[in-house]
Amino acid sequence: MDAHKKHTGECEAPTVCKACEARHGGICAALTASQLVELNKHSTRRKVEPGNEVIGQGERVGSYSNILNGVVKLSKMMADGRQQIVGLQFAPDFLGRPFLSESSVTAEAATETEICSFPRPLVDRMVSEARDLERKLHSQSLKELDEARDWMLTLGRKTAQEKVASFLYLIATHIDPEKSGNTTTFDLPLSRADIADFLGLTIETVSRQMTKLRKDGIIIIENNRHVIVPDARRLRYAAGND
Repeated sequence: MDAHKKHTGECEAPTVCKACEARHGGICAALTASQLVELNKHSTRRKVEPGNEVIGQGERVGSYSNILNGVVKLSKMMADGRQQIVGLQFAPDFLGRPFLSESSVTAEAATETEICSFPRPLVDRMVSEARDLERKLHSQSLKELDEARDWMLTLGRKTAQEKVASFLYLIATHIDPEKSGNTTTFDLPLSRADIADFLGLTIETVSRQMTKLRKDGIIIIENNRHVIVPDARRLRYAAGND
């Protein structure tokens, strides 16, 4: 620490935070260096294998997490055991709802995922103290609300091809937050069965529509899971987006 910082009591953000993939787009961007130091003292980074839960529906919330990389699948289960995928979260999304003691959804790693977790009481306190953090979380909540409304339109009014194209466009535009340019490549984070569940279609319909998108040159599929989108604008148009 230089003499000026030592004299003024300023501190630097922890090295691990400076190098964090999610810091600049996630909630940590709203924290001061001293708050990052405090958060870092209590944070834990870990990898979650596909199919493993981060938290289950109805479980007590003991911590919140930032997604550093990977895709997390959110689902809700009904009393009779029926289950529905209700959303996907990507880096640098924040997993959790401040001040709620119980999780309303099951969060499960759809791909190999890395998260950074912090104790719930610490984050709840910081939300009360830091207006920028409060605004950041509020902004993410509004973004999720807008996306949920868009998805209601997708499920309620779009054709089968538009639904599948909308799903692929969602992945293409969210799976790599640092990606720029019009060409995107990614591995499908969900199985055909999960995609069908998410879209309210049959597995056969999902497969047919992906084949049609491939034959139309809108996507290229390699090894059944790896997708190349040569021109995101064409995929956006196929999804029925303005």
